[in-house]
Amino acid sequence: MFVMGIHVIAEFFGVEAGRISRVDTVQEILERVVLESGLHPVDSAFHQFEPHGVSGFFLLRESHLSVHTWPEHRYVALDIFSCGSEEPAFKALDLLIKGLQPKSVKKHVIWRGPLEKD
Repeated sequence: MFVMGIHVIAEFFGVEAGRISRVDTVQEILERVVLESGLHPVDSAFHQFEPHGVSGFFLLRESHLSVHTWPEHRYVALDIFSCGSEEPAFKALDLLIKGLQPKSVKKHVIWRGPLEKD
């Protein structure tokens, strides 16, 4: 058996509102995370909510990384899906934790597949 990829679904609680209120801050953190984790960006899109909050998405060669923030609740929801090795996905999660500094993290890992080798 082998798997097609790893999907990390995480929730960050207790994030400082200033870190997750504006597109420029969130986008900068995510760009750094994507590059430092060894993932390969294809494209990205971000949306600024008013008065605050961000949704952002990176299309990756490996799959995608998405983030949604609710600064008024100090909450972040994110997905990291990688069809390659599991290492970049877990490294991206660790870098996001360091960059956003949540008080607590809840995560769920889904191994996509599994498939039988031909």
